Amino acid sequence: MSDTALLHPDGLRDARTADEIATDWLGRFEGALRARDVPAAASLFQQASFWRDLVSFTWNIVTVENPDGVADLLAENLDRVDPAGFALDEPAGLADGVVTAWFVFRTAQGGGRGLLRLREEDGQWRAWTLLTTLYELAGHEEPRGDRRPLGTEHGANPDRVTWAERREREQAELGTTVQPYVLVIGGGQGGIALGARLRQLGVPALVIDKHDRPGDQWRGRYKSLALHDPIWYDHLPYLKFPDNWPVFAPKDKIADWLEFYTRVMEVPYWSRTEAASASYDADAKEWTVEVTRDGEPLVLHPRQLVFATGMSGKPNLPQYPGQDVFRGEQHHSSAHPGPDAYRGKRVVVIGSNNSAFDISGALWEAGADVTMVQRSSTHIVKSATLMDIGLGDLYSERALEAGMTTEKADLVFASLPYRIMHEFQIPLYQRMAERDRDFYDRLERAGFWHDWGADGSGLFMKYLRRGSGYYIDVGAAELVADGEVRLAHGQVDHLTEDAVVLEDGTELPADLVVYATGYGSMNGWVADIVSPEVADAVGKVWGLGSDTPKDPGPWEGEQRNMWKPTRQEGLWFHGGNLHQSRHYSLYLALQLKARYEDLPTPVYRLADVHHTR
Repeated sequence: MSDTALLHPDGLRDARTADEIATDWLGRFEGALRARDVPAAASLFQQASFWRDLVSFTWNIVTVENPDGVADLLAENLDRVDPAGFALDEPAGLADGVVTAWFVFRTAQGGGRGLLRLREEDGQWRAWTLLTTLYELAGHEEPRGDRRPLGTEHGANPDRVTWAERREREQAELGTTVQPYVLVIGGGQGGIALGARLRQLGVPALVIDKHDRPGDQWRGRYKSLALHDPIWYDHLPYLKFPDNWPVFAPKDKIADWLEFYTRVMEVPYWSRTEAASASYDADAKEWTVEVTRDGEPLVLHPRQLVFATGMSGKPNLPQYPGQDVFRGEQHHSSAHPGPDAYRGKRVVVIGSNNSAFDISGALWEAGADVTMVQRSSTHIVKSATLMDIGLGDLYSERALEAGMTTEKADLVFASLPYRIMHEFQIPLYQRMAERDRDFYDRLERAGFWHDWGADGSGLFMKYLRRGSGYYIDVGAAELVADGEVRLAHGQVDHLTEDAVVLEDGTELPADLVVYATGYGSMNGWVADIVSPEVADAVGKVWGLGSDTPKDPGPWEGEQRNMWKPTRQEGLWFHGGNLHQSRHYSLYLALQLKARYEDLPTPVYRLADVHHTR
């Protein structure tokens, strides 16, 4: 259908272009906002509609649903936000009866970008989904483009201080005579990305990590580890990977990039530093954080404390009878050193998700005798199929050639409300199932318990809901399907001196047991470093409240506690995969910058706590 002749459900013909329809809607929306006519603005939304706001209207990350939700959001925030200047940022498009429009706007707080989808309802074009995002603070814009620093001081000056001298002085003062406004615990990709954002925004921040060098979080893992996501999905802020970078970057290459990135982006970063304890003074609005740096105790007093420990908490190390008498080695997957020492050894891997498969595959390659213990069903998708069907339209060379930049792709992904995201995912995974039918048939014949998610929506929804229960197959699943890696089913009952015994009595002889048993919630770190009481007051981190396995309800509509204010003042969580660390670090950094500048930041709909650790 041409976008110059759009057919209404009632048979009327709208001769306007998609641009004209989108521009008309934006104009009516802005007119209602200017007039402070909340009912009129809400009437521009479909009865089943979604508005997701990333900080720009709410100082929060929140989704409201339907006209009533829109009205509530506007009633609480409209006067303060004072939005205006809604305009198309590029030509609108039409596909399958949906007008899609990129737009820009401004608020009293700063500049915004958004993505609008319109559908017809009762003969009118109304909003189906609306995404609004804040990308800069008015008066506190990043020094980019024509605002970039000069980098030198021209002319003659006997008191000249060079760039290197300023950096050396800054590094010497930070944490001693100058306190960081933000302390970031965790120096992996999440902490580094946020540190880079805060650096560009002029917020005094410090990233601390226990390892010797940035990137050691990757260097220390088993040698076959590589990114399972394609490189277009994994860029860091400001500085993309080179065009010749491998599609799936090996762990040591990622490690070197993180170290390079930390240095080039001048991220204030302390290695060999661990947080021992933290407490918050509500009157002074300040944290007291005891750390050890190179073995020496030190006290820091940040205003804001960010846990950037990935999307996971502490390793889940199960306790089984007999672990104390087992004569072989046993460790959690996070501590697995790699396969080299286990050639010819009998290895039992407890678990059947990403780490279990990667470790099993590497051990098999090294000549170990490997048995995987599957305790519950797992979703598997082949990497090449996921790249093509699942990610290809947003993150790939073909996407770039079609004009889909990483920044646009991030916003497209963010614009799909979690409530209905599974509806977009289900047909994709149906296509994947059909393409790789032979593989799944072989996997089933091998006895593997496979699932497609609680509602057939596959990997991304499992990741967003629970952060577990899946494997992106880069080869190890073929070993299971072919019987090269043996498969056992059930729960572990106990260990003997030389075997793992399942509840049905099956004995699995072992020289090494690897517990690929996942991780707890991120607030487990808060329990250890701050207090169990604060951890429970904040509540569980991650999950949507979908009431699917390992994601208990009620529905929350956003990732619990991630990248937004929590129930503990001054406490934040940041992380996720590389894509999320890149994209959401912007919104977290803007929230922290606003507080650093003492800007009013009234939070709309601070999330309730339904679940603790």
